Amino acid sequence: MTPVEIGILGFVVLFIVLFSLRVPIGIGMGVVGFLGFVCLAGIDAGLGILRTVPYRTAASYTLSVVPLFVLMGDLAFRSGVSRELYDASYRWVGHLPGGLAMATIGACAGFGAICGSSQAGAATMGVVAFPEMKRYGYGDTFASSTIAAGGTLAILIPPSIGFIIYSALTEVSVGKLFISGIFPGILLSLLFMFTIYIVARRNPHVAPRGPALSFRERVLGLKGIWAVAILFALVMGGIYAGFFTATEGGAVGAFGIVIIALARKRLSWKELVSALVNTGRATGMFFLILIGAMIFGYFLAITKLPFELSSFVTSLPLDRHLIFAIIVVFYLGLGCVMDAMSILILTTPIIFPVITALKFDPVWFGVVMVLVGEMALITPPVGQNVYVLSGVLNMSVWTIFRGVWPFVWAMLLCILILTVFPEIALFLPSLMK
Repeated sequence: MTPVEIGILGFVVLFIVLFSLRVPIGIGMGVVGFLGFVCLAGIDAGLGILRTVPYRTAASYTLSVVPLFVLMGDLAFRSGVSRELYDASYRWVGHLPGGLAMATIGACAGFGAICGSSQAGAATMGVVAFPEMKRYGYGDTFASSTIAAGGTLAILIPPSIGFIIYSALTEVSVGKLFISGIFPGILLSLLFMFTIYIVARRNPHVAPRGPALSFRERVLGLKGIWAVAILFALVMGGIYAGFFTATEGGAVGAFGIVIIALARKRLSWKELVSALVNTGRATGMFFLILIGAMIFGYFLAITKLPFELSSFVTSLPLDRHLIFAIIVVFYLGLGCVMDAMSILILTTPIIFPVITALKFDPVWFGVVMVLVGEMALITPPVGQNVYVLSGVLNMSVWTIFRGVWPFVWAMLLCILILTVFPEIALFLPSLMK
């Protein structure tokens, strides 16, 4: 067999291992990648990969930002930030058709700015927002699907675990990726709100209006979020201006949220220890997956499969935007059977050389990759946000899945807008020092 054929066989074996045997993705990629590498380069080279890759990945300075941002999100939830964000958003848009749902999107966007985990965002806002929407007569499907979609904003609005993974796999600057997600995150939030407005106008019974508040009451509602807003501006502003790296920004953010929680007297030693334990577990799972992905990446590199695919695609007599559209449709289908992290880790080493060969900007494509990952988080039958929310709300997953499609269309529209106007994602990174 040729190296390319062995690479294709490796993918087939990996999918069988993941879907038939239910092996964790990190272990599956590591084992298949190691065995494939041994087949092509010998046992000594394979053992050399096992000796170097785990340490080099875990010791990476850039990836040390992961536990910092995970801790930041956990402490933000424990300090009551999510409820205050929801209350502030509700005061401003609660009186509009679907206003409570719009407030949920606004709160999800705000929480995503200090979290980075989509599942954490969905679970948190499920606890905070769903009871309020039920109290005002919102339908279960509309309310729950709004929360599931809003939770996806956490991996687009920086800090984002998705951007960190993409950076680790492609060596694109994580700081530029973080900054590139700000305007697309705002754009997608507005598209979600517009989608809610349309649904609420067409079916007022699923999303009744809330009471209108005075301008003074709306402004007073902002007092609970000023500290978080300043913290986000400090972290992202510092990265943007070049005062510190993304990793140093994570340290600043984690330290800042600890100070905020202590100042509000909402953080006991027991909760701090619990947050640290949760962070350790999440970080361990993340690095296990990434180490497996790195080993599998070495296997793909030696097969030359990504480069052969890149050469084949670029030789097709098709416009590059048509090829890009085909890639997006492929990801949409893949999102129905795989979770967001699996898609990002498995396909980036294959698709990234194709994208760069087609002369698309790698930072811009990082935003698109995260967006297609967001779609995977809410599309049936594998949408992780839906399953997390189902457990939190004790609700059937299909009740939630029925309402997600308008939000999927909003995500596709966001990708279309970013394709026509890539400057939305690239303007801020182009100004970075």
